[in-house]
Amino acid sequence: MFDTALTAKDLWFLAQGAGMTILVTAISVFFGTVLGIIFGVIRYQIGPYWAAPLTFVLDIFRSIPLLIQLVLAYAFLGTVLRLGLSGLTVACIVLTLYTSAYCAEIVRGGIEAVPLTLRRAARSLGMTWGQDMRSIVMPLATRVALPSWIGLALGVMKDSALVYVVQVVELLKSTQILITRLQEPLLLLTICGAFYFIISFPVARFGGYLEKRWSND
Repeated sequence: MFDTALTAKDLWFLAQGAGMTILVTAISVFFGTVLGIIFGVIRYQIGPYWAAPLTFVLDIFRSIPLLIQLVLAYAFLGTVLRLGLSGLTVACIVLTLYTSAYCAEIVRGGIEAVPLTLRRAARSLGMTWGQDMRSIVMPLATRVALPSWIGLALGVMKDSALVYVVQVVELLKSTQILITRLQEPLLLLTICGAFYFIISFPVARFGGYLEKRWSND
């Protein structure tokens, strides 16, 4: 007979960790996407030469491992600047910038995938730059960029497991705490994996649904 020391209270503790994972991911992906769209449009619009400083900064966030970014940001903001920010705030700031760096590339690539002939036709019809971007470029670029953006969102959700280094108890950290106390790693890691699957599967399926629907339009 299967015997475990796991209780309903422990499961609730894991659920709270999963809730923190969802919160960090949602905040980071939302604001990271907003910044990524802005950065991506700027990079495309002003060209590689003038966008070089912005590209360099974004490359820093893409190149340095997220774990190092979290540790350095937590130490710098807390010890050097003495801002007194919580670990959750620091985690969201770093993950937002990390997400925006990747999202900017996705947006830029999506815009570049829109045929120039369509844009020229729109401008010849008297559309302004804003109308062209809103009515022509963004709808088409979104279809191209969506699969990559879904992959980015799911990646950020899994990368959020690293925020334990700034004292945020998310899903994986709560699992590790229970493993230390209960000494049942296989069971707890299985439950942890199930939580991650429950969180990520609907997002992946919804992205697939949108992609399939748009491809049939």
